[in-house]
Amino acid sequence: MIRPRVTLAPGALLVLVALVAPGSLAMPSIAQAATLQALAIMLPEEPTDFGWNQQAFTAAKTVAAKYGLKFMPATGLGYGDPHAELRELADDGASLIIAHASGYNTAAPEIAAEKHVPVAIVDRPKDSKPGLVADYTLTGRDGAYLAGVLAVRMTQTRTVAIVVAAESPPWLSQSAAFAQGVKATDPKVKVLYAVIGPAAYADVAGGRRVTESVIGAGADVVFGQGDRASFGMLQAVETHKSASGGTVWFIDQLGDKTSMDKGHLLTAVVWNLVPVYSAMIEDLKAQRFGTHSYALSLADDSVHLLHTRYIPDATWQEIESRRREIIDGKLRLETVWDAVKVRALMTSVTAPAK
Repeated sequence: MIRPRVTLAPGALLVLVALVAPGSLAMPSIAQAATLQALAIMLPEEPTDFGWNQQAFTAAKTVAAKYGLKFMPATGLGYGDPHAELRELADDGASLIIAHASGYNTAAPEIAAEKHVPVAIVDRPKDSKPGLVADYTLTGRDGAYLAGVLAVRMTQTRTVAIVVAAESPPWLSQSAAFAQGVKATDPKVKVLYAVIGPAAYADVAGGRRVTESVIGAGADVVFGQGDRASFGMLQAVETHKSASGGTVWFIDQLGDKTSMDKGHLLTAVVWNLVPVYSAMIEDLKAQRFGTHSYALSLADDSVHLLHTRYIPDATWQEIESRRREIIDGKLRLETVWDAVKVRALMTSVTAPAK
């Protein structure tokens, strides 16, 4: 989902030295924001994964149309140095560049300062700068908690599993919330945890192999977080029976794969980024950009569980009740970003596959 680069050392922001009043360095980007013309988004892969790339692309395109902005997508950029692409988008008239991968969050603030073009980055809240840089490290935590409740109600083997393609911040928080949902519903249910690799986002074969391993260990509900790797996870649940001889259910995240479902897609923790990107545009117009973070919420359905025909009515009613408790503040969830703490929540942890 969010892609870490091999080197995560933060780069130095370009410093402009001039005889100006304090705070005026942010003004060029704010002035430009007042006459928004174009929305650009940068993606490491093509937007065909029903996940990280596709959800962001679709949302940005929708928001551009909503505000009458030119849509400037730059897709399939990979994970190399994005300085050239950032400069090109800025020179082509982008009013806001959404750098949708953590591998871009060092270069993007540098180009923002150089070109006076606002940028949105992920995984670096400390790098936010009013008028110029905003971080939107998102998590579907609340939806993942509800998915954990659902997993308990659907498991026959009393063992469920989480399979992730990497331990990125959003997935760590979602994995923790899923485990918390399981334990709050039935602490006797086992939660297996398996990592495909350090950055195996597109590893379809790895997704299938590791998912088969947790099915072999007894899991009959699998919460998969893996972008293209999730296609391999889905293949595994479609071709294997559970230890009890029954159906193995798959819980997806980010997108909606019902068009591909062969009877195993139980639900998905769906992200709708339209409210998030809309909030960025509104903040630019109001000169608030870079002054606060953005979040997914059950209240506005920017995160929600997919309601499929496989979920019994009584179970869905329970999910809706828990959802309302979270929205009303009666049920408060802790956000966990640390991998060590996440693993401590699991019944059993499998090492990353080689």
